[in-house]
Amino acid sequence: MSGRSEDPNTLRHEVFTRVFDEHWAAVRHHIEGVVGDDDEVTEIVSEVFLAAWSRLRPSRPPGRVWLLREADRRLRTRGRRGATRLRALDALHNGLSGDPAPLGLVGRSEVLHAVGTLSPAQRRIIMLTYWDGLTVGEIAELVRASESRVRKTLRLAEDRLRAALGLEGTDTRDA
Repeated sequence: MSGRSEDPNTLRHEVFTRVFDEHWAAVRHHIEGVVGDDDEVTEIVSEVFLAAWSRLRPSRPPGRVWLLREADRRLRTRGRRGATRLRALDALHNGLSGDPAPLGLVGRSEVLHAVGTLSPAQRRIIMLTYWDGLTVGEIAELVRASESRVRKTLRLAEDRLRAALGLEGTDTRDA
C-alpha cells in the first residue's frame, strides 16, 4: 500500500471545506446587501461556491476577494446591482456617524438620497467598506485599482455623504 488516501479528491474536499467555512458568511452578507429575497440569496451563494469548487486548485484556494468578485459577476448577470437593502443603509449611516441605532424610514430615505449623489465607483467603495467591512487593500484588489485610488475615492465619498447628511464634524476614522 502506498500510504495515500483511496480518495484522490480528499485534499480538494478538505481545502474546499475550509474555504467554504471561512468565507460563506461574508459572501452571503455581501449578496444580502443587494438581494432582498432569501431564496435568491441562497441560490446566488450556491452558484458562487459551485464556481469556486469547479475552479478549485488546492495549492491556490480562492480567498474572500475572489469569492466576492464572483458574487458580483453573478449579481450583474441577474441585473440586481441597483438595489440597496435597508440594513446596508443602516450600516453606512452607523459607519459615518458612529451611531449604532437603526434608522427610521425618514433617516433611511436621507441616506439613500445621499448615496444617490455619489458616482457608481464611490457608491461601490462605500458599500464594500461599510456593508462588507473590507479593508482598503481588499477593495483595491477586488476592484483592481491602487490602494491610493481607493483611499482617495473613499475619502471623497465619505466627505460628500457627511455633507449631504449634515454630519460634517462626525468623522469616525482614527486620526
